[in-house]
Amino acid sequence: MKRRSFFKTTGALVSPLVIPASVLGREEKTAPSERVTIGLVGAGGKGTGLMQDFYSRCKDEVQFVAIADPDMKHAERGKQLAQKYWGQGCKTYKDFRELCDRDDLDAVVVATPDHWHALAALEAIRKGKDVYGEKPLTHLFREGKVLYEEVKKHKRIYQVGSEQRSSVYFRIAAEVILNGLVGKIQEVQVGLPGGETTEEEGKVAQPIPDHLDYDFWCGPGPKLPYHKDRVHFNWRWSLAYGGGSLMDWIGHHNDIAHWGLGVELSGPIRVEAKNFRYPEKGMYNNPVDYEVRSEYEGGYTVVISNKYGGGVRWIGEDGWVRVSRGQIEASNKDWIREKTDRGMIKAYNSPDHRRNFVAGVKTRKECICPAEIGHRSVTPGHLSFVSDTLKRPLKWDPKNETILDDQEADKLLNKLDYRGDWAL
Repeated sequence: MKRRSFFKTTGALVSPLVIPASVLGREEKTAPSERVTIGLVGAGGKGTGLMQDFYSRCKDEVQFVAIADPDMKHAERGKQLAQKYWGQGCKTYKDFRELCDRDDLDAVVVATPDHWHALAALEAIRKGKDVYGEKPLTHLFREGKVLYEEVKKHKRIYQVGSEQRSSVYFRIAAEVILNGLVGKIQEVQVGLPGGETTEEEGKVAQPIPDHLDYDFWCGPGPKLPYHKDRVHFNWRWSLAYGGGSLMDWIGHHNDIAHWGLGVELSGPIRVEAKNFRYPEKGMYNNPVDYEVRSEYEGGYTVVISNKYGGGVRWIGEDGWVRVSRGQIEASNKDWIREKTDRGMIKAYNSPDHRRNFVAGVKTRKECICPAEIGHRSVTPGHLSFVSDTLKRPLKWDPKNETILDDQEADKLLNKLDYRGDWAL
């Protein structure tokens, strides 16, 4: 069988035998015909950055052959980068569905604004592709549940771009907590950045550039008056397209908090939004300040807020550990030494997030951050917006993923307000 057919037929049911190239009498460098072929959806700063990451870490194992973006300047820039790295043979598209229709793709990287995450990833999954998708897993709660269920149904490999899991400091911190070295957990502090404001009102539409199909860019989201500061990175400050810093970062640091606590496939039992403050003027409506208090069955509280410094701090009866990007500290320094045996529980060890995904595509081994884990880590954020809207705490059933004793809140949580014909 051809390699791509083999991948798509076996799904997650079997791991193919991997034979070193040297045994077969070939050079170690992978032949172009045996590379994992990838299509990129969303060629903005993050998309092209991911392309560079894949090139620097596994350039001989992958090849980007297709770029989709409704901004043709971005699409062309992605194409030029792909050709610089892998030579000719990369094609551009405005519509990601045409890219996903290609039968010569093994995988798709989704690096769009948040409001496109679910639909782009679902299109790829249903067309038999594996997916590397940026965090948060989805813009809306209901999208996330549908997405991870479809991943399981179609036996696809999915890697959420919560790349901190593939960093040694975060793995060490998680192992300290998983092995109970700090004792019974009392509180976890998750520090994220604050939101953004602008003086621009954005009520009158600016001229739309010829190279941008703005209607398609908006897609399932509302079509707000075009403003250059509503698209390309700044989309995240409008709740129509993103979730502010809260949802932009919760998939990083709360993901690590869940990892250490061992609740990756579970969640809180009560969530309350407190002290949410929004811009008083301007076109951005993301929370500038926020506090999300989540209670868990273990009797502890996870507090997600921009009042803390960035990172995660677990506080237990016998000590504490704090980790952030490039930094780890603890009440007992012996716990966090790299070669220390922290106990029986060993966290998934991925030396690199992109290489971990490529290995998953080839061997069908689940990646370090699969879709359901990515969904669960951002669920407290989804719940917090409902809690803040209704101004009351929510009781949460993590097993069935429903709000208890509050039909109004549960309906609001699962609401899908897609524009036009777009649907899950």
